[in-house]
Amino acid sequence: MAFYELRQYKVKPGKMDEWVQIMEQEIIPFQVSKGMVICGSFRGETDESCYVWLRRFESEEQREALYKAVYETDYWKNDMGPRVPNYLIREENVVQRIVPTPKSTVG
Repeated sequence: MAFYELRQYKVKPGKMDEWVQIMEQEIIPFQVSKGMVICGSFRGETDESCYVWLRRFESEEQREALYKAVYETDYWKNDMGPRVPNYLIREENVVQRIVPTPKSTVG
């Protein structure tokens, strides 16, 4: 059964516009190129520190393979990964695995 990963990040003050640009121009395209399914990305309407995005996986095996395909690359380890802490308060990030309910319009 497919499941989703709801990722809510706390963005450092004054960094949201830069973070959204990095997500939309670098991180999301890179992850999609490796096979990730990104269902959406959002910023808080009234909370300038809230960034949320949603990824879909068909199985735990697929999730593990895609994590390796993304996070074990030289690009992620040497370029992107070291830049992320400039934008996020990582200890306040929340990652929640969620599954659609029977009446959900996504599945």
